[in-house]
Amino acid sequence: MLSNTAFITPWAPRLLRGAQVSSLRLKSFREHRLNFRTRTTSRILHTPCASAVSPSSDPFRSNYAPPKSDPLPPLPEELRPHREMPPRYDPQAVEQVLYQWWESAGLFKPCVPNGKEPFTICMPPPNVTGGLHMGHAMFATVEDILTRFHRMRGRPTLWLPGTDHAGIATQLVVEKELAKDGLTRDQLGRENFLKRVWKWKEEKGDYINVQMRRLGASCDWDRSRFTLEEHMSAAVAEAFKRLHDQGLIYRGDYMVNWSPTLRTAVSDLEVEFSEENGKLYYFRYPLSDGSGFIPVATTRPETILGDTAVCVHPADERYSQYVGKTVRVPVTGRDIPVIADEYVDREFGTGALKITPGHDHNDYELGKKHNLPIINILDKDATLNSNGGNLAGMDRFEARGKLWDAMDKEGLVIKVEDHVNRVPRSQRGGEIVEPLVSTQWFVKMKSLAEKAIGKVRDGDIVIEPQRFEKVYFNWLEDIRDWCVSRQLWWGHRIPVWYVEEHSGEYIVARSDKEAAQIASEKYNGEAVTLKQETDVLDTWFSSGLWPFSTMGWPNEDAEDLKTFFPGSIMETGYDILFFWVARMIMLSLWFTGEVPFHIVYLHGLVRDKHGRKMSKTVGNVIDPIDVISSYGTDALRYTLVTGSTPGQDIPLSNERIESNRNFANKLWNASRFIIGNLDKISDEERHELATVAISDFGKSIEHLPLPERYIISKLHILVNTVTDGLETLTFGDAGRQIYEFLWDEFADWYVETSKTRFFGTDDEACRDTRATLVYVMDTCLRLLHPFMPYVTEAIWHRFPREGSPEQALIIAEWPSGGSIDQDAIERFERLQSLVRYIRNARAEYQVDHGRKIPLTVRTDAVTASDVEAEKGMLFLLTKVNSEKLTIEIADGAERPTTETESGDNALHLYIADNLEGVIPMRDMIDFEKERKRLEKQSLKLQKDLNGLQKRLSAPGFADKAPPAVVAKTRTSADELDSQLTSLTKRLAAIEKLATAE
Repeated sequence: MLSNTAFITPWAPRLLRGAQVSSLRLKSFREHRLNFRTRTTSRILHTPCASAVSPSSDPFRSNYAPPKSDPLPPLPEELRPHREMPPRYDPQAVEQVLYQWWESAGLFKPCVPNGKEPFTICMPPPNVTGGLHMGHAMFATVEDILTRFHRMRGRPTLWLPGTDHAGIATQLVVEKELAKDGLTRDQLGRENFLKRVWKWKEEKGDYINVQMRRLGASCDWDRSRFTLEEHMSAAVAEAFKRLHDQGLIYRGDYMVNWSPTLRTAVSDLEVEFSEENGKLYYFRYPLSDGSGFIPVATTRPETILGDTAVCVHPADERYSQYVGKTVRVPVTGRDIPVIADEYVDREFGTGALKITPGHDHNDYELGKKHNLPIINILDKDATLNSNGGNLAGMDRFEARGKLWDAMDKEGLVIKVEDHVNRVPRSQRGGEIVEPLVSTQWFVKMKSLAEKAIGKVRDGDIVIEPQRFEKVYFNWLEDIRDWCVSRQLWWGHRIPVWYVEEHSGEYIVARSDKEAAQIASEKYNGEAVTLKQETDVLDTWFSSGLWPFSTMGWPNEDAEDLKTFFPGSIMETGYDILFFWVARMIMLSLWFTGEVPFHIVYLHGLVRDKHGRKMSKTVGNVIDPIDVISSYGTDALRYTLVTGSTPGQDIPLSNERIESNRNFANKLWNASRFIIGNLDKISDEERHELATVAISDFGKSIEHLPLPERYIISKLHILVNTVTDGLETLTFGDAGRQIYEFLWDEFADWYVETSKTRFFGTDDEACRDTRATLVYVMDTCLRLLHPFMPYVTEAIWHRFPREGSPEQALIIAEWPSGGSIDQDAIERFERLQSLVRYIRNARAEYQVDHGRKIPLTVRTDAVTASDVEAEKGMLFLLTKVNSEKLTIEIADGAERPTTETESGDNALHLYIADNLEGVIPMRDMIDFEKERKRLEKQSLKLQKDLNGLQKRLSAPGFADKAPPAVVAKTRTSADELDSQLTSLTKRLAAIEKLATAE
């Protein structure tokens, strides 16, 4: 039976949730994508072709890959087909020269818009301070797979790279370098410090991009962006001004997380809490009237100096009589009220809570509720300020001890207990952050969040895996205003200018020139002094603009913006869903009215083989560059992606990487075998083979022999499966399918079968076999290329290419499939079963490897004809004696389903319906030798079983040994007993056969 495969749309919006996704969700997303495709196609048709693009100073002016008809630069010498293929694939000899060839040829650029929907993906910009780690390797692999897949499908494909200025991280690195020279940033001053940072960036900031290239990332490096470059900074200023003009940005006092080392606010998302051993301090809060005290407990005694109330639960009878009275703050002598609120946990500590609105997030909210004053006791470096009295200037932790000692002398100390504290630490600096009230710039988030929630609920954006949508909604529905100011020097300086002559007034502008113009108009030409805000914007503010600012926004006529925005997919780790993904969605909807992308694909974290997080402390970090140097890039990429499912963490081990290195080598050697059989072919045949993968060869296969029809049909099923898998983002399954086909079907079956053709004298059969080998391997190289780009490209160029319009695998045509002969598949699978049964019998009876055995096959007429036609395969793969093969047409009577040794002293293999193999036992084994082997094995099993039974019957073993040990021992004894029973039966059968002989 022949069928022609139908293919799904260029970007199928079908995301698998295990087996399927809800039909309602799928329908919604499909309808949206159809509408988007209509809009996009209309827009693309009016986009200028590459030939119309003239050089321009505008970095957002598009440039495209050369037309496929243009000749490419010569291949590197190492890859040229005339060179002999070494017996082992050497990644180090191929990868870097091949990457340079791809890049120099312009093959990473998108093709000229051609009416097909563009595929766009923006790389999550790694920090300029970063070195490559497995997280980078993971996203680079997944994104490169998508990019190469859609590029080969002929879509204008843009993978846009870039780096993030990483305000906190970069400033911290440079300040540490300054410290080695005994300098601080304050000593240098802002201007000179920024010069030092830019110098560092120019020297070391591109290192991460160099490493990305080692991973095979085929992104358009000519379009690479940096968040602090001129055009990107202009976009940031534009966004800030628009939000301010719309009343969404304000300046105010609020509780923030303060990093004393960096002397800046950090967001809630940049604070990591750790369980650490600490203390719980109990002390007496004396009543102001001297009538007694209220016992209170705290983990931070130094904050007592900033207390403005003591709070108790209104239903707590222990303290209800004190509500409305005042207590006196130790050391300072200030009187503060005792208040009541149901917020208090009566079971924690003493049940009475000190309230420090200036240094605790919860106390801050409680303070606003009860109109309590806010007292800040800390300077920006976490030393005590003048509110600390005689402790002013002292470090917070040193002050803690001094204050406690002073309170002890006053008789206020009750006790100190060990206590596990939940300690907030800066994600970047690692130091303990201090909650404190500070004047900052904020963005009102509610209206932005509502739009972002709606787009996901409506299905315009799909988050994969779906379970993360709930997390996304929870965060956005409970979102707070975003503190966007940071007290750093490295970053986008907030575009606000204060008017010194008019206290409290400021101007928001895109530049100092515009600020001066606005001031002149506002103050009627009055000469005023403008001083720009010293704070910079949160790094995530500029990163939130990434999908469209990289395309040229706010210039709405930018060619890339019109052609490649909105993007197709955002692929990143699930750990930055809040940090980045949600903000990109909010800001894109607000500024462009478009979603920034249609799919959010969240990969998991890469862990060690035991599932532990990689840590330098634990010593389980696997360095991607070390792996690449040892095993090659392809092995690492393939291991990462085939070991993962969306949103699940990925266990990684060197053993798996080595196994996939071996897979690359097997692919290489299978290709060596094929190419080795092409040496003496005619020029005519060589030209045919050069285009066989893109010809009609696979469309009509009825004339081919059974093995050829089988392997081509299985190949076309693979094409459909892999294409569908890549479109539905099930990368792991798609990659594994290619592996299984190449390893289990092609190499183990068809390549072996093909040898029988080359041993024969039928030239036409040899020609069909060569065409099939090349067709299948070329197609598999195309399917595997997105996963393992280096080895596939290196092999592809070794095959005949004379006269082919295709010059490189990276831009070759994606396979379109072809005929599927289901009848051929079923018939060949019967032959495979016959071979497997014979092989298993040989293994079970330990037939000498070189010993040829007779065989009688009893089957139906069709299978009999197939066995006769492919008996060469049977001889080669099973060592059946070619002179002792008998094929009988059977009547189809029902047979047992298992092999038996019958009275005719033959082994009967009942393989399938109406398919039986019969092997005379005397030709299978040496009875005496087999009897001795079985007796020896039986004695060993009996000895081992006796030992376990003795242990189980020993007095006290079952009672004293751990239950798991007892259970394991019993299981082992049962297994040995079962093996011994089977062996005894086998020995009896051998004895019977030997006697019959």
